[in-house]
Amino acid sequence: MEHVTLNNGVKMPMIGFGVFQVNDQKECQQAVETAIEVGYRSIDTAASYMNEEAVGQAVKASGVKREELFVTTKLWVQDHEYDDTLRAFDTSMAKLGLDYLDLWLIHKPYGNYYAAWRAMERLYKEGRIRAIGVTSFSNDRLLDLALHNEIRPAVNQIETHPFFVQESANAFMKKEGIQHEAWAPFAEGHNDIFRNPVLTEIAKAHGKTVGQVILRWHIQRGVVVIPKTVHRERMVENISVFDFSLNAAEMTRISALDMGHSAAYDDQDPENTRWIGTMKIHE
Repeated sequence: MEHVTLNNGVKMPMIGFGVFQVNDQKECQQAVETAIEVGYRSIDTAASYMNEEAVGQAVKASGVKREELFVTTKLWVQDHEYDDTLRAFDTSMAKLGLDYLDLWLIHKPYGNYYAAWRAMERLYKEGRIRAIGVTSFSNDRLLDLALHNEIRPAVNQIETHPFFVQESANAFMKKEGIQHEAWAPFAEGHNDIFRNPVLTEIAKAHGKTVGQVILRWHIQRGVVVIPKTVHRERMVENISVFDFSLNAAEMTRISALDMGHSAAYDDQDPENTRWIGTMKIHE
């Protein structure tokens, strides 16, 4: 496994295991246990995924030393006030059954996320979190947050895949020393990505699968990935991408698939903002 070093010196695996939409608790726990068994050491969940407890049970059952694992969860918009953030952290930690967290992210850039960030800074200084960051922040919001707070975000997790390359965001984060992490690295299967002719041709040339080519493309751009699957064979496939490289022409061809917008949803649509900004995950 290759690692990146975050702006505070913490090392983070280049490939993690995502559990978004793995809603069944038993299935989630089994999937995470299997992922750890086949070699994953980074697990990404969120309060809004409603599976933190299953992830925690899997981590406990794995038998792997805590310091060998990198666990990420996320704070939901509902809890962006300062005291709410502190309570939400304690809730997530209780569900995960952990003494400390490796990475905590603000899940969406809505509500009073400045208050949330300052509560996160406090927890970071207390040694309860090794690194703090954000999710789905545009370049301008990310820079604004970095400029007006004591601790700069270590990570920004944004939708990134061959149909939404995020070249500007990638360059900006490299310049600012903030790690680019991809959610939906496979575009959530949109646009028939696994049968795309360009990706299929490149995969055939390397004797790899389309999924492996996509993950390799991310990694060579310096982007951390968190692919999701509940199938053991795909877990093994997704983590087996460090034995080949794409050449410059192949990288360019893949990036040329860029549509310049999300394959999942339009974050500029006010109705999406209303939906995310008012969604509650607890009473």
